[in-house]
Amino acid sequence: MPILLAHGALGSYDELLFIGVAVIFLVMMGISWVRSRNLPPPVDDAGTPVAPADSDTPNHVSLD
Repeated sequence: MPILLAHGALGSYDELLFIGVAVIFLVMMGISWVRSRNLPPPVDDAGTPVAPADSDTPNHVSLD
């Protein structure tokens, strides 16, 4: 079957297959994004939330 798909021997059905794979990929990425938005923020050993890497925290070291 992969040989048929690689050469486009299915005609217009290979376009439908490609669109189907793209839709499945986008749905999986959307589910992953929604799940990550609903997760609690990561915490360190002391139980305080970990600051994002791009924030200006006192322990942030700038690279010159």
